[in-house]
Amino acid sequence: MAVRTDDITALLKQQILNYTPTASQIDVGEVYEVGDGIALASGLTNVMAGELVEFPKTGTLGIALNLTAENIGIIIMGEYQHIEEGDLVRRTERIASVPVGDAMIGRVVNAVGQPIDGKGPIDSSKFRPVERIAPGVIMRQPVDTPVASGITAIDALIPIGRGQRELIIGDRQTGKTAIALDTIINQKGKDLICIYVAIGQKQSSVAQVVGTLEKYGAMDYTIVVSAAASDPAALQYLAPF
Repeated sequence: MAVRTDDITALLKQQILNYTPTASQIDVGEVYEVGDGIALASGLTNVMAGELVEFPKTGTLGIALNLTAENIGIIIMGEYQHIEEGDLVRRTERIASVPVGDAMIGRVVNAVGQPIDGKGPIDSSKFRPVERIAPGVIMRQPVDTPVASGITAIDALIPIGRGQRELIIGDRQTGKTAIALDTIINQKGKDLICIYVAIGQKQSSVAQVVGTLEKYGAMDYTIVVSAAASDPAALQYLAPF
């Protein structure tokens, strides 16, 4: 079937007539100082505290934390060696958030909720802001349910309750990690979700922890968050949140 030139011309004219030009406005700023995982930028007059920003040159993301009239302080969530003075930074209009929900259980993720265990993407449609207002004291439920650690001395002398904070402190190689792992393993079948956050550890050490939890079936109710020693300081800062 031969293609007629008149038909092509008519089709092109119709597409040109139907074309509606659109324009979008993007709030951008300029980096004037960068170092140690922190960037200072001017501009971005409408940026929100805790908002994700992007460095288009490298595709690296950051979080706007320090907002002043003169500049914006941004923590860089990735390699910052290729970000230089004069580079552009733009808003994403999204508050920094991480995925939540049952899909996170059994996974190993980094500080921003991205999977690093090689098991594919996390299918979660729910997100929660990294920085959020903590509930007031009146709104919090009382600590009334015990958490058995499985270690008799701890359960007898300093019992722990759900919702309670308990500091484990000691010198290196004194068994702090072993106490935490024993407590997690002891929660099997007790309808309790455990989150193990590793900050500044070697990746091999985190892999050993995951292997131990998998050996005892504890990954069925555990989430591991890893901010290794090789990760940027910004990710190590975000990991506890």
